[in-house]
Amino acid sequence: MYRDKKVIVVMPAYEAELTLRKTYEEVMAQGVVDQVIVVDDGSKDQTVDIARTLPNTLVRIHEKNKGYGGNQKSCYQLALQEGGDIVIMVHPDYQYTPKLIPAMVSMIGSGLYQCVLGSRVLGGYALKGGMPLWRYVSNRFLTLVENMLMGAKLSEYHTGYRAFSKELLQKVPYERNSDDFVFDNQMLAQILWYGYTIAEVSCPTKYFEEASSINFMRSVKYGFGCLNTSLTYKLARIGLVRSDIFPEK
Repeated sequence: MYRDKKVIVVMPAYEAELTLRKTYEEVMAQGVVDQVIVVDDGSKDQTVDIARTLPNTLVRIHEKNKGYGGNQKSCYQLALQEGGDIVIMVHPDYQYTPKLIPAMVSMIGSGLYQCVLGSRVLGGYALKGGMPLWRYVSNRFLTLVENMLMGAKLSEYHTGYRAFSKELLQKVPYERNSDDFVFDNQMLAQILWYGYTIAEVSCPTKYFEEASSINFMRSVKYGFGCLNTSLTYKLARIGLVRSDIFPEK
């Protein structure tokens, strides 16, 4: 709880049996989280069994894999149903440190921002944490193009560590987005579309064998999806196209 606001951490999980408990324990150690929601996306390992042993945790299961974006849709819908005022997405693979949760919560709970990102680029943590060079270069290129097309100044659009206010989740039509990885990018574009300012905090990150990551071919598909999202945003902004994910306001 933060200033009478309920804080919920959502974890979109897929085969996270090796890191889920460790991530959860560090999340709860921050002292501000009221509830954790784990949505398992058709895992074949022990992720669900472990999640069910965690206190103050709501577990939901997708019997069939719905994709990373589809998982997030369930996460946010459940968080709103559970009365979350501040909702933080933390990947259960322990790639992003939960120690930033109090800072992110305070930035939203104080009314300063409606969205806060944990940036791997601010502070130079991406390469230090082991991000492959090709992935880092792609991140920087995509971010440059996205900032140009959408008129923002973010250090990166591709982090999976995000905090949102209830107001924002109720406003942004994220349910119209892709069920695949480009969901993340589409949601940030929607947040900018509705005129919200996105804040960032510098986030140490770790790349290791158990950490989730998409392969090269899916990364290429994701990259083109991000470029398409940004271009559609730009064309919709100047009135040349209409888009379901960027509705008229």
